[in-house]
Amino acid sequence: MQTLTIASSKNKQVIDITDEVNELVAAGKIADGLCHLFVAHTTAALTTADLDPGTDLDMLDAFAEMVPRLQYRHPHNPAHVPDHILSSLIGPAVTLPVKKGVLVLGQWQRVVLVEFDGPKERQVIFSMSDDLG
Repeated sequence: MQTLTIASSKNKQVIDITDEVNELVAAGKIADGLCHLFVAHTTAALTTADLDPGTDLDMLDAFAEMVPRLQYRHPHNPAHVPDHILSSLIGPAVTLPVKKGVLVLGQWQRVVLVEFDGPKERQVIFSMSDDLG
């Protein structure tokens, strides 16, 4: 396993990490298999997305509308409970196919880290496994 450090620069941000992940995939010894990514934080998430101009902001606006404004009971900081909820809904992990040493993605698909409580440095744990089929 390896760790990729991603630094966000804003409080809420969608960060394209596709190129960094592809570099790790290319440096690996597995040509065909699966790439596993896990963000080790409770206010950030991993997914794939189309990143046409403005799509990142559209995503962040839509995420903000998904979480109800309630009186949350989080003892540390109730104001960032929506950040925890959204990171949990999107998820901390993504698994992607690898073929010939490159991620297999759709034409417009990118691997993204979604930051909900930045700016911060986030640790993304990277591992690969062989295609056993």
